[in-house]
Amino acid sequence: MAIKVFPETPDGRYFVAKGRLWRKTNPAMSERERDGHVKALMEARRAVRSAETEADLKAARARVEDAKRALGERGPVWWSDGASDESRKAPWNSSYAKWWEALPEEEREKGRS
Repeated sequence: MAIKVFPETPDGRYFVAKGRLWRKTNPAMSERERDGHVKALMEARRAVRSAETEADLKAARARVEDAKRALGERGPVWWSDGASDESRKAPWNSSYAKWWEALPEEEREKGRS
C-alpha cells in the first residue's frame, strides 16, 4: 500500500487532507516518545472499531483523544509564537491562503483528496 503524501504548510504545523488543515505531531518530541503515543493511538483506534457496547466505544474514543493530545495534534498548540490553531480550516480560508494559492494544482489536488 502506497503512503499518501499531502501538502505541508511551510512552517511544518499542518498538512492538508480532504481540504482541511490537520495539525502535525509535535516535532520536538523524541522518536521513542512519539512511537509510544502512536502505538497507543493505533490500539485505541482498533478498540473503537471493535467496541461492542456504547461504554466501550466511549472509552476507546477517550483513549484516541488522549493519544492525539499527547502527540500534540489536539489540545494546546506546541508552537510558542502565539499563532492560533487553525486545525480543520480550509487552507484557502486561513492564514495559509496565499501559500495554498501558490501551490501547483497537482499539489492542491493531493490536499483535497
